[in-house]
Amino acid sequence: MSETTERTRIRRLPEKASTDRDDLDRVLDAGLVAHVTVMNHDVPLAIPVAYARRGDEVLFHGSTGSRLFRTLSEGAPTCLTVTLLDGLVVARSAFESSMHYRSAMLLGTASRISGDDELDALRTITEHLLPGRWQECRQPNPKERAATMTLSLPIEEWSLKLSDGDPDDEPADVTDETYGRIWAGVVPLREEFGAPRRSADCPDDISVPEYVRAWRR
Repeated sequence: MSETTERTRIRRLPEKASTDRDDLDRVLDAGLVAHVTVMNHDVPLAIPVAYARRGDEVLFHGSTGSRLFRTLSEGAPTCLTVTLLDGLVVARSAFESSMHYRSAMLLGTASRISGDDELDALRTITEHLLPGRWQECRQPNPKERAATMTLSLPIEEWSLKLSDGDPDDEPADVTDETYGRIWAGVVPLREEFGAPRRSADCPDDISVPEYVRAWRR
């Protein structure tokens, strides 16, 4: 378990910070897409990746042909972020209008994994995104494995910010004869799976798997 460092200490709205590792795990386990940064010829780039948490590490993969992934695998420092948006905070003023969010940031150095450990990592990522699919789908063959680079980022240095609650309007706006009559509150946002849609080459007599029907967000 890590401790907050000077690099990860939250200075802006520190009351929204959480140092609880269980809170961090819940955010990482709820997300589906992370952004990973890497410097490329002095230009900072952020790469969206599918990922999964496995214990005390975050796993993600890309192409072995990607110079950005090769840079990460060679020990370049990185920052991985996951943000979940839960609602819009509608305040009486534009300045106080905001969002409900859960935002995690991990700093560190990723390393490449291989062999059986990589296969388990690919299983973990697949099961995080598509629970139940790994046992039914065809698993990666040697050619596909050779084209895939799987990286592990240890959960060591991190920060977490959680935002919720009502709008924090200025007291003067709340009591103002005009502004006090403006509606204020929160509009929740939620992510959900739609009805499964059969691909054009999928025979009609193949039913949607029960584990797919069970997916919820």
